[in-house]
Amino acid sequence: MGITEQFVKLAATDVPEAVAAMVRLSFFDWAACGIAGAADDRFAPFRRAQLIEEGPAQVFGGDATGAASAALLNGTFGHALDFDDMHFAFMGRPSAAVFPAVIALAETLDTRLTDAVDAAAIGMEAAIMAGLWLGRGHRSAGFEQTATAGAFGATLACARLLELDKAQIRNALGICASMASGLGVQAGTMTQPLHAGLAARTGVEAALWAQTGLSAAPDALDGPKGFARTHQGDLAEVKAPRKEWYVTTISHKFHACCHGLHAMLEALSGCDVQADRISGIRIRTHPYWMDKCNIAAPKTGQEAQNSLTHAAAMKVLGHSTQSLDDFSGAVARDASVCALRDRIDVMPDEKLGVAQSLVTLTLDTGEVRRLRHDLDTQVTLEALADRLLKKAPALITQEKADSLWQAVIGPDLDAVTACFNGG
Repeated sequence: MGITEQFVKLAATDVPEAVAAMVRLSFFDWAACGIAGAADDRFAPFRRAQLIEEGPAQVFGGDATGAASAALLNGTFGHALDFDDMHFAFMGRPSAAVFPAVIALAETLDTRLTDAVDAAAIGMEAAIMAGLWLGRGHRSAGFEQTATAGAFGATLACARLLELDKAQIRNALGICASMASGLGVQAGTMTQPLHAGLAARTGVEAALWAQTGLSAAPDALDGPKGFARTHQGDLAEVKAPRKEWYVTTISHKFHACCHGLHAMLEALSGCDVQADRISGIRIRTHPYWMDKCNIAAPKTGQEAQNSLTHAAAMKVLGHSTQSLDDFSGAVARDASVCALRDRIDVMPDEKLGVAQSLVTLTLDTGEVRRLRHDLDTQVTLEALADRLLKKAPALITQEKADSLWQAVIGPDLDAVTACFNGG
């Protein structure tokens, strides 16, 4: 069964209760990131340029507009701080691409929150499946999976909300195949978060256009000249979920830096040794991260967010890494951090997965300690909720976080989007 038919099958799948609960947690986290991201003044002119129509869909930071424009804006704001979740199976951001499309369209349709959550679960699962289907070849060619695979996920989620029939779903996916785009070279620019917005807007538009009867090639995804082959995809065999859903292993960010640093920082959380007793530190990481977040001598806070050695030195010396404010220019220049950083080695290790890290500490006594962490290790929903509830107040204040949490776990979509203006 080809990927298109797998997506058609997925669109009609019942969402297990545990999956829906996980999706609500991701919704809470993404919305907190979006409310905070909308306060970034750099995007103010972009916001004004998109607010060209009236509509029911709420935008982070205030305002309301049509579904497609709201999806574009909220997708961009939700990823603006680079503090939203990702999935290591395809190295993309399922929440950032899918939620803005689902919520914007759901408001237009006056959909129940439960149905919106189910649609988001379907879309996020599809985004991950699309990423696996496209595989490493697609990424190596320079495409960014949040933008490409994410667009297919957003499209399927919107198709679910609109209750499209099978033929319409196939057309929506085919339309998406001519729209999905995004290049990895944009990392670190304002276009990086725009990728999430473009994926979300594509999902809304492709599904709505298919609903009107717009047709597309049936082999637009995996045909001889379809999306995968023209975009260097691997065409890996991927099946719709039965019991185990990919979405249950989404990795949320609890450190305000590149996700490639997180396994290392989590490993060092188990370090109970004073810095002056450590004579050597060696970090082993998957080769993928060696040119992504291995800046040797960062000079700015943003560069420190992409430096394995600098962040490791911060952690060992007791600095917090959990807030965006923790990665300041001052900490990038801190003499004690820099001195320890320069004595830390980083080595690629193909035996490790992209979600894993191994940190070796050599103590002044000659003792060697090995600290390992795997971000794909599942925790209980209760433990995850606790960490997300502690993260959110650093983004949107405790009062706003409490209001958003109560809305997300409740039944009313309007109560959630009422929090989008930060209040």
